Amino acid sequence: MGKHYLIFSALYLPNLGGVERFTYNLAKKLTTRGDRVTIVTSNVQGIQAYEKTEGIEVYRLPCYKLLGGRFPITKKNQEHRALMEQLSKDTCDFVIVNTRYYMHSLLGVKFAKSRGVPCITIEHGTSHLSVNSPLFDRLGQWFEHFHTWRIRRYCRHFYGVSQNCCNWLRHFGIQPEGAVYNAIDLEQIQSYLDRPVVSYRAQFGLNSGGKVISYTGRLVQEKGILNLMEAVRRINRSDPNVYLMIAGDGDLREQVEKGLSETMFLLGKIEFSQVISLLKETDVFCLPTVYPEGFPTSVLEAAACGCFVVTTDRGGSKELILDDSYGLVMEGNSPDEIYANLLKALNDDGYRMKAVKKCYDRLVENFTWNIVSQRVREIAQTLCKGDLRNRP
Repeated sequence: MGKHYLIFSALYLPNLGGVERFTYNLAKKLTTRGDRVTIVTSNVQGIQAYEKTEGIEVYRLPCYKLLGGRFPITKKNQEHRALMEQLSKDTCDFVIVNTRYYMHSLLGVKFAKSRGVPCITIEHGTSHLSVNSPLFDRLGQWFEHFHTWRIRRYCRHFYGVSQNCCNWLRHFGIQPEGAVYNAIDLEQIQSYLDRPVVSYRAQFGLNSGGKVISYTGRLVQEKGILNLMEAVRRINRSDPNVYLMIAGDGDLREQVEKGLSETMFLLGKIEFSQVISLLKETDVFCLPTVYPEGFPTSVLEAAACGCFVVTTDRGGSKELILDDSYGLVMEGNSPDEIYANLLKALNDDGYRMKAVKKCYDRLVENFTWNIVSQRVREIAQTLCKGDLRNRP
């Protein structure tokens, strides 16, 4: 008989982001293995407070929507009390908290402690967040250290979605117990690859011999989209048959739109099936991020779709792309560095194809939800049997 897992995640679908997709995919895979999963999240969208979809129960707690909803803080009002009372009446075997940073996470570890249920916290970050203000950055760092100290009072078991995340936990004096990697659903991706829903090459009338560079992600400064566009402009001065497809939305959308050329196309926010169709037609995927990533899902998806990957050393990308024979990992994301690495990939078809195959094989062996969900089940089995330290 399967276990009942509670996953506390401050943000969840229909919100789109790495943590949200990690939570959904892990929950879905555990459910298909015969476990029961309940997700406790924040009602950022103002939708129904409880639902059951795809076999996954979801509780959405009322919240204050700080930073445009990117940092929700739970409202402890009558609705919150009613939902938590309903949740407390149910049995649960294991609590997973994604991620350490949010106030919602403190609620999760406290809930586990009060119920005497084993709990793990999974880290998704690799550095302090920055708002480009020395004063507010310092205050944010102080808050994060204090908040982490509070989390540690209720939870003793920490993991990261990459080894880089594990290293970041050590910054707070935490000794992590290993990685619970970010992953992809290879079967779902393959089904979309077999039956693509759109051809962007045909839609935009690209030359048959042209090469496509793709970017999927939020349009924010830290993701390096403007630098990528500048690098492609330089390439186009000598080769007009190199195209850039940009899928995503965000704060820089207006600047991106103004910077488009005849070889650049902004697709906006598109469905997952359309993302896979885009990656199927992509030669080089580029994510020049300097954001404190955990393990970019977009990099894993690109590798699964047979794209050559050019990215940075943020998060867990170097754990997939071990060296240049798997892809290219940059130290920074300047236009010069992006330009040089894109040319290296575009100008050598043989090298690119060998790297794509090698990267795909490593992905299949290490970064699928079948593998990661089994890892979570083994952790839960061990802690449920032998760890009584969370007992009240």
